[in-house]
Amino acid sequence: MTDFAAQLRRYYVLYTGGFLAFIALLGVLERFGMPPRWIGYAFLFLTIILYATIGILARTANISEYYVAGRRVPALFNGMATGADWMSAASFIGLAGTLYLSGYQGLAYVMGWTGGYVLVALLLAPYLRRFGQFTIPDFLGARYGGNGARLVGVFATVLASFVYVVAQIYGVGVITSRFVGLQFEIGVFVGLAGILVCSFLGGMRAVTWTQVAQYVILIVAYIAPVAMLSFKVTGVPVPQAVYGQVLQKVQGLEAQIFDRPAEVEARQLFRARADEYHERVMRLPDSLDEEKQRLSQRINELRSSTAQMRDVIVLEKERREMPKTPDAAHERWDAAMRAAAERGAEPVHHSTAFPGRDEAASNTARLNFLTLVFCLMVGTAALPHILIRYYTTPTVREARNSVTWSLFFILLLYLTAPAYAVFAKFEIYSHLVGTSIAQLPGWVSAWGKIGLVSIEDINHDGILQLAELALNPDVIVLATPEIAGLPYVISGLVAAGALAAALSTADGLLLTIASALSHDVYYKMFRPAATTQWRLVVSKSVLLVVAVLAATVASQKPATILFMVAWAFSLAGAAFFPALVLGIFWKRANKAGAVSGMIIGLLVTMIYMVRVHFDAIPWLGIHGIAMEPWLGIQSTSAGIWGVMIGFVTIVVVSLLTPAPGREVQDFVEEVRYPESESAERP
Repeated sequence: MTDFAAQLRRYYVLYTGGFLAFIALLGVLERFGMPPRWIGYAFLFLTIILYATIGILARTANISEYYVAGRRVPALFNGMATGADWMSAASFIGLAGTLYLSGYQGLAYVMGWTGGYVLVALLLAPYLRRFGQFTIPDFLGARYGGNGARLVGVFATVLASFVYVVAQIYGVGVITSRFVGLQFEIGVFVGLAGILVCSFLGGMRAVTWTQVAQYVILIVAYIAPVAMLSFKVTGVPVPQAVYGQVLQKVQGLEAQIFDRPAEVEARQLFRARADEYHERVMRLPDSLDEEKQRLSQRINELRSSTAQMRDVIVLEKERREMPKTPDAAHERWDAAMRAAAERGAEPVHHSTAFPGRDEAASNTARLNFLTLVFCLMVGTAALPHILIRYYTTPTVREARNSVTWSLFFILLLYLTAPAYAVFAKFEIYSHLVGTSIAQLPGWVSAWGKIGLVSIEDINHDGILQLAELALNPDVIVLATPEIAGLPYVISGLVAAGALAAALSTADGLLLTIASALSHDVYYKMFRPAATTQWRLVVSKSVLLVVAVLAATVASQKPATILFMVAWAFSLAGAAFFPALVLGIFWKRANKAGAVSGMIIGLLVTMIYMVRVHFDAIPWLGIHGIAMEPWLGIQSTSAGIWGVMIGFVTIVVVSLLTPAPGREVQDFVEEVRYPESESAERP
């Protein structure tokens, strides 16, 4: 194993040097006039070809290699692979953007995600490696007996992983549509091809070695732009060390911008628009007919006057696109009302903790912060695609060490994300806000074409106010090189890093879903005598079907990346965390308790999540389902209810039903003492 690890180090050192040389070459070519579009193509397609090559070279038909990489991944490289698997499009694209928009409140993601790995190291990873099978439902089936817990585990694995993988494929669509010029929906399916090559051909073996390569790309791509921006602003290329100085400058700019008369006027106009939409919603269906009549009357007036034809065409288009039914009008106008109210709200200072209009609102913000940290921690500790990575190490000790390496590699990104947010905010506040709308930089319109940046001169003064600028959080990292005026090769590098982050996580998630369905359902429950060849055929077929379904959902743009990921964490935490922890540390937990706790915890989380975030699900014909959050806790923290109810349900039901047999209790005892290397399971 030592020789194998040394050989891997040599390979990846050479690979890293080659990648840095490739960046330098593109930088030189840009200086000599290479078009930006070609640079985007070079980064996108050459990196995908690289991943495909690794996938082809690592293809396998061995079951152990396909599901757990042969259990011979050294701790250092498993840590890198876990880091890439973990640092999804949410971390790479969404985290800095969320910190940009919400400031202090966004630190909940950093604290929750890093704190979750402490739970993994202390409560789960070594014990699951000691168990030594292929999937998390495998453990649930062995610990609680029968197929009940296994089947619920499969459903929860598929649900949480599917929501998570949709977010990754959505990120791929954003990247390809901006940097290659593809239509978003087409870019989603083009990126899907890159995702499938590794997981389809070589399973966990190919995914692992590809993820190590992807980690190198994504961490270089994440740190390089903000380091260059830091040097440009402060003269120091270490943003993590100096972003506090820039934060002070941001606070000074906030004091100047927030109270400008034009800024206050813009916010008032947006609030007035929100009130108007609220009145329309309350007066439905009459308001819909009135609005159609108003537009028709206005069109007739313009036609009979000397107005320009383009004004008539604009109004005719608006009339054609009017909602056809009161339900459709309610959905559209409610969304418009919320958007206007958000832009008209009083801006929050970046460093203000738990912001609110009064003490009650501040307490609600604090509660949401703490519950989100909790949900992200338990979700991290329960995500199946992360936990199965610790099946791939040679020993229990290596599993525990790989968690430490995982934390280190993840820390490199998470220490940089707050700096990203502050430096991007400084550039926007100092060089964009307050400038003429007619002279805005090209990146504003470029990102506006794919719906991630929106400008509206609501007070018609020709000057961009902060309230008139709407940025989707997913744009901050991707646009930072353009915001800072860096060479386009840096933009291409960031796109390649974001793509690596999305592809690495999507590979792991798709493989987790396919493994759960092919191994735990097909092999363990329906055809225990199935040959190795048939098991792999089923796994790859399922993987392909799930991938296409996920791409189809992602093409509908269901929510921002970070929102979808937070939902996945809540679902995973509610379904798995209580059953896994009590299954390892409490012998009295039994099958009835585990199945009841998992089902009830998952149902409560799903119902709360859907009803708090959505008022309607049109494609199911469901309307008017919205509810007020309990204690003001938002849908991203829905898992708080499911986890608590899950623990209580497992304990109560287990105590009211017969204790598990001696064989199960001996199994718990064996799993609980993982330090005995000689007795480890293969």
